[in-house]
Amino acid sequence: MQTELILAGFGGQGIMFAGQILSYSAMDAGKEVTWIPSYGPEMRGGTANCTVVIADEEIGSPVVKNPDVALAMNLPSLDKYESTVKPGGVLVINESMVDRPAKRTDITVVSIPCNKIAEEIGSPRLANMVAVGALIAARPVLSLADLETALNNHMPGRHKHLLPKNVEALSKGAEYAKKSLKK
Repeated sequence: MQTELILAGFGGQGIMFAGQILSYSAMDAGKEVTWIPSYGPEMRGGTANCTVVIADEEIGSPVVKNPDVALAMNLPSLDKYESTVKPGGVLVINESMVDRPAKRTDITVVSIPCNKIAEEIGSPRLANMVAVGALIAARPVLSLADLETALNNHMPGRHKHLLPKNVEALSKGAEYAKKSLKK
């Protein structure tokens, strides 16, 4: 099985780190994985997205045109990627930064206030991990335990003190998504 993901937002939202954690989690779980970052030309606050492909077998191409899962951390990302998600796929929207609902009805949409939840945990910089937790709850290609292991194994030493809050953010995002999917 192969799952293709696009994570998108603006620079500073932790999009690349979110993609790396998904990639490391998959790699540590023995899966095949690709991760491709893409940055806009701006130094700060410009566009940022990455593609992640997770598979049980060798990956033929790392290029993702129609993802199974898209994460839109801001409105321009939603505008750009909503239409590309495969029918039956998943779209996670950071409703803290997006002022409109998804237009598609042939996909699963999880709208989650990532920034608000991150601030409740204690740091707005955790919004990316809240979103990843929601993404994994909606499309369980990996487990929260896989993500926690990857954070523990691959987080730079100078940031290890942030591990408990990152794990909390993943859990809160997953909890929120599970509740919203039951409605």
